[in-house]
Amino acid sequence: MQKIFKPFLLIITLLAIFLPDAKAQTNHVNVRSLSAKQRKAMHSRDSLLRTFNGADTSVNNLLQRLEQYNTSFNQIKNNFSDGLDTADIGEKVPSTLRRLNKIKDQANTHKASTLRYLFVLRDNLDHIQGRLEGWQKDLDAINNKLVVNQKELIKFTKDSLLLKTIPSDSVLRMTFFDRRKAVILLWITTDSINRRNLFKINLLQNRVAVAYASALDETDLIDTKVGRFAERAFQGEFGYLWDIDPQYNNIRSSIAGTISLNSTQLYYFIRKETTLHFISLVFFVLVVGWITYNREKTKRESESPDLIFKQANYIYRYPILSSMLVPIAIIPYFYDHPPVIFLECFFLTSLILVMILVKKVFHPDLFTALSQLFCLTIVYSASNLLIQITNLDRFVILFLSIAAIIIAFRLNKKVNAAPDDYPKNTGFVIKIFIGLQILALVCDISGRFSLAKIISITATYNLWFLISLYFVVEIISQGILLQLQTKKDTDNIVSWIDQALLQVKFRKILNVLATLLWLFFLFQNLNVDDAATDYVTDLLDQPRTVGGASFTFGGFVIFIAVIWLSSVLSKIISYFYDISAQRSTDIDALKKKNRTSTLLIRIGVFTLGFFLAVFASNFPLDKITIIISAFGIGIGFGLQNIVNNLVSGLILAFEKPVQIGDIIEVDNRSGTITEIGIRSSKIATSDGAEVIVPNGDLISHHVINWTLSNNNRRIELIISVKYGSDLEKVKTLLLDVLNTREDIMTEPHPLVFLHNLTGSSADFRILFWADDINRWLELKDHVLSDIFISFDKAGIELASTAQDLHLKLPDGKTINIDNNGPPENLPEKSK
Repeated sequence: MQKIFKPFLLIITLLAIFLPDAKAQTNHVNVRSLSAKQRKAMHSRDSLLRTFNGADTSVNNLLQRLEQYNTSFNQIKNNFSDGLDTADIGEKVPSTLRRLNKIKDQANTHKASTLRYLFVLRDNLDHIQGRLEGWQKDLDAINNKLVVNQKELIKFTKDSLLLKTIPSDSVLRMTFFDRRKAVILLWITTDSINRRNLFKINLLQNRVAVAYASALDETDLIDTKVGRFAERAFQGEFGYLWDIDPQYNNIRSSIAGTISLNSTQLYYFIRKETTLHFISLVFFVLVVGWITYNREKTKRESESPDLIFKQANYIYRYPILSSMLVPIAIIPYFYDHPPVIFLECFFLTSLILVMILVKKVFHPDLFTALSQLFCLTIVYSASNLLIQITNLDRFVILFLSIAAIIIAFRLNKKVNAAPDDYPKNTGFVIKIFIGLQILALVCDISGRFSLAKIISITATYNLWFLISLYFVVEIISQGILLQLQTKKDTDNIVSWIDQALLQVKFRKILNVLATLLWLFFLFQNLNVDDAATDYVTDLLDQPRTVGGASFTFGGFVIFIAVIWLSSVLSKIISYFYDISAQRSTDIDALKKKNRTSTLLIRIGVFTLGFFLAVFASNFPLDKITIIISAFGIGIGFGLQNIVNNLVSGLILAFEKPVQIGDIIEVDNRSGTITEIGIRSSKIATSDGAEVIVPNGDLISHHVINWTLSNNNRRIELIISVKYGSDLEKVKTLLLDVLNTREDIMTEPHPLVFLHNLTGSSADFRILFWADDINRWLELKDHVLSDIFISFDKAGIELASTAQDLHLKLPDGKTINIDNNGPPENLPEKSK
């Protein structure tokens, strides 16, 4: 037994030792064999291709075409690997159709709908139409790609040469057939997938098209109802106030429908507009942070914060209220047709903030009146949400109009008694408010309830919004003031600006924006904002043709707007360029800084603005040549002087014979150049006048530029001393006077010459240089004064212009005649 077992055990041991090595060698051999197989296949293909290239050119071309088809089909197939990007559309189409059916049911259910309710339905339809239009564009893009793919697939089936050719060479024949079979199988798979996707896309396109058509039909129906509503509003839905119509006793259903509609709208709105909600929140935080930061920094770093806060009293005294009012009043306009309940929540919140500010800032009587009006406004807001016309709502609006008239009338009496205690134009605004409320009252009594409601709510809402915008403009202006003050002491560009001028400009811009926002709010309350937008859009975009040239009013508006912006931009650039030059402490550096190049900047900005305006307005470029030709004819006839001045302005800008700040003489006029414009330049004379000189005169006439290369000026004086004076002493005294003054240049050094000799005087010519031409008259005055004092101390007499006449009479007497008195020794007879 042991004899048998020992050999068996030995065999097992040997197998355990050598079996792993054998397995590893086997794996290694398998890898080597696979590599060799791949190399062999590659060499075989290369050999086959070389055979094709050398043996049969037509078969080689067919194989290349097969490879092209194979690549194209594989690319189409790979594009379908992730499926079509239509899952989101397919999921949302059913819910969109349900919303459309719900809107249709709501439009047909409420027969006595208010205008506000109809516009709410139409806004929803507009949003649905916008979404469906986006889906249609996406589906059309996908469908176009599939159609292109199908054309490529059909092209393969029509390639008869490729499908019917049989190579003569047996070796090539089998290879060609195998390759063609593989491509045909790939084509079958790809064609099946592409057709299936086309079918899916077409079905989805049909569903979207049906939904879009339904939305358009429902929109037309709503527009028809709005038109009929407008007719009824002017003709009257009711009889007179004492004629009660029982069909409008439906206040409960109206309230229930209002709650349901507004809650649903608010729910979808909050979920859908998440991006705008985030932007609004960021805007709120930024405005509050900006105002608070500038307030605290001004308190901490300004040398006179009390003086600054007198001009920014709202922000200083009520920082939280001020910083919250601005974003709350503006944020609702970030959204496109938000729900009415959302607008009114923000509106009432802003009114609460306004009421607090009015109480703290203005006359108590104004706060009392606005508090009463605020209570009415809450009722107005509730009435504005109702989706059906009711008798109760009619009487509520009637009561509100009467109460508003009484409140406004009482306040108007107090304003007339003390107009200085109230903001400017308060009386005028109150009178308009009373007039609108009286009109609403008359409309309500006469049965035109919808019109009365629109007028009454619009008058109240826009009055409040006007007050809100007043505070918003004031708070933003004060915030800008604090922003400028915090940067005033730092060495940055803000400290260069004329802050008073900047505040005035900003306030004008804010007033314009506030006016536009108020007008938009007015149109929104009158429910004509969409109609006005559509009318203006059609007016601007409608093509018009004059003399074969097509244009639109919108193109003209864009053209003028771009030119105006170019003008503003050129002025801003020139302003900062001039300020940067004025802040230079080195006069020579200031002169070297080419302030005249602002003209080139303005011309460049205008030129760029002109071409941008042409392209932005879609003005046909071929018509520009006509304009240039007409302009050339105008130059030839009546615009020669204008064009001469314009070209001269360009020459002045490039050659720089004169620059801003130079002292020049032209046509017997001398002064300092203060401005070089495109057509003319301005010269400020020493007597305060401003002379406008055409640029052509600065080029064609003789111009003396005293400061072309430097600011130095030579001064010449003629000093006459009495005949008989010591000439060397006089010369020495004059040189001493010139050499002792520090404001006289030493190079070139002062010169004194004996200029002329007369019978009564010796004339000295004095030449010296002033380093600043702007002070040469002052320097001349000082030098003359010093010469007079020096001569007086040295006993040098100045020459007199008077002449003495000595007459000798026959009797031997002598008569002296001078300019100081009557002749001496004159006989009585001669006198």
